Amino acid sequence: MDTYIVILLAYLLGSIPSALWIGKLFYKTDIRQHGSGNLGGTNTFRTLGVKAGLIVTSLDILKGTAATILPILPFFADTNIHPLILGVIAVIGHMYPIFANFKGGKAVATSGGILLGYNWPIFVLLLLSFFIVLKISKMVSLTSMVIGVIGLVYTVVYNLFYETDIPLIIVIFLLTSFIFYRHRANIGRIKNGTEPKIKWI
Repeated sequence: MDTYIVILLAYLLGSIPSALWIGKLFYKTDIRQHGSGNLGGTNTFRTLGVKAGLIVTSLDILKGTAATILPILPFFADTNIHPLILGVIAVIGHMYPIFANFKGGKAVATSGGILLGYNWPIFVLLLLSFFIVLKISKMVSLTSMVIGVIGLVYTVVYNLFYETDIPLIIVIFLLTSFIFYRHRANIGRIKNGTEPKIKWI
């Protein structure tokens, strides 16, 4: 029974539509009706500003972290489920949230939250890489996909030469696949040269 409860809790954590709730509660704005319509940090930055964007992105990251660390909580200590699985379930909740008609974000921040909870040095590495790639490309979508690939390559190399963690490789491959799938419209715009670029970095 505890296993089913922790799985459900991971999904519900991921389903919290931070962008939607922050927008409605503090800005009287439904960001689904603005910009890309996406319930994620990037659209929040564009629609509601830097402060709201930082808050939403942070909350989305923490959703993945919270789900990943559930097994270390006393109540779920006997749950035989890998923390990375719970993280992936939270990402699914983020992409298809029950609290927002199953239309959510693009999995980037919450995926990062999994790494923060499971292997924080990789999270820091990818966060730094994110800003470097973003500085070069000026496109959040392209940067997100590139970082997914960087994370996968790094994890494979790390497993070959340092510590073996096959579940981590599998999960990062899965998360990267999610990110590419959720950005398929962006991929078309990148090819056409019509993808919006940021100006603040």
